[in-house]
Amino acid sequence: MDEIFPLVDEQGNVIGKATRKECHGGTFWLHPVVHLHIFNSKGELFLQKRAMTKDTQPGKWDTAVGGHVDYGENVETALNREAFEELGVTGFTSSFVSRYVWQSAVEKELVNAFRTVYDGKFKLDYNELDEGRFWSIDEIKSSLGKGIFTPNFEHDFMLVMKSLNKEL
Repeated sequence: MDEIFPLVDEQGNVIGKATRKECHGGTFWLHPVVHLHIFNSKGELFLQKRAMTKDTQPGKWDTAVGGHVDYGENVETALNREAFEELGVTGFTSSFVSRYVWQSAVEKELVNAFRTVYDGKFKLDYNELDEGRFWSIDEIKSSLGKGIFTPNFEHDFMLVMKSLNKEL
């Protein structure tokens, strides 16, 4: 059965619902997603390499955790669910980074971006991602704009660095 997503306005207020297929089918109906940027205590940022089976941006490096908010679910619940499903991560405290609208060739998302520091274990879901690892900030900076990362991650990265008062 197709997943059901809430449709929202730019403030995140639910105004309807639609299937994943409808939301990703070029309707550009705004629907909410969550992103979690996971740093370790050394200041490195964990990234996931998207599975080659993904319908958008396969094989590109991306935010540690990213996923849709399900209909009837709030942003915090979705953030915790996605962190557990994709990486096996639990028991973290997140800090809000930003909320913004992101539009790709197939969809329009209301992104709710967060960050955390986590030094625990990971249990990667290889149905969702091909691999994951920590990257130094300098390694990320030197790879920006080279097609290694998803465009959405590159946008998020700038916001995360700004939220940490770090220069690029």
